[in-house]
Amino acid sequence: MLIPHSSLLIVGGQMLIQVSGLRKRYQMGSLSLEVLRDIDLSVEEGEFVSIMGPSGSGKSTLMHILGCLDRPTEGEYSIDGDKVARLDDKALSKVRNEKIGFVFQAFNLLTDLDVLHNVELPLVYAGLHRAERHRKSLETIEAVGLSDRIHHLPTELSGGQCQRVAIARALVNDPAIILADEPTGNLDSRTGDEIIEIFQRINEEGRTIIMVTHEEYVAQHTRRIVLLKDGEILSDDHVGDRLRK
Repeated sequence: MLIPHSSLLIVGGQMLIQVSGLRKRYQMGSLSLEVLRDIDLSVEEGEFVSIMGPSGSGKSTLMHILGCLDRPTEGEYSIDGDKVARLDDKALSKVRNEKIGFVFQAFNLLTDLDVLHNVELPLVYAGLHRAERHRKSLETIEAVGLSDRIHHLPTELSGGQCQRVAIARALVNDPAIILADEPTGNLDSRTGDEIIEIFQRINEEGRTIIMVTHEEYVAQHTRRIVLLKDGEILSDDHVGDRLRK
């Protein structure tokens, strides 16, 4: 059993993410590169959404904007009712730490910290007392099946174990949304399946998950697939609908 989702007192089906007319351009000298064009996307609480598309389609850029790591050039983005454009850097940092958990392909663990202290990091930034940080971290580490590895360094773990640590770190603050960028990309298929099972359990317990993946079989384990191409949404289907096409 994973950590119960309790941070948001929201009735099921409420909109967590709303994106309207979103565009992202990068200026390189006299050259303007438009990476995202007229993106409209809504994600309700409790959904499990995968974002797919070829390299250069805008998947990572969209994920960075959804994670408040980047801002759109045009358009509106609201997360849990807050219009992101109105938030200053301090408020954005608070949103990232309290409402969003990040899981990356490269794990992004600190190699000189053991499992326990890697998982504790978001709680340190949140200002929790040491004893409470310790309790919550141990509980979350146990939930991903790594209680016997709490004092191991990332270099002493397998790729799958490192990703479990990354998932525990993303969960420990009980965020409303988990954003996962190619979380199985560095793993063999068997280990990847185990990681997907963890995400499915997290979702079944009420967590909203948005996952970037280039692997069709991974996307089929989610409930909805958004397909990007050349910076635009080509299709947006529930998995059952997609399989019937």
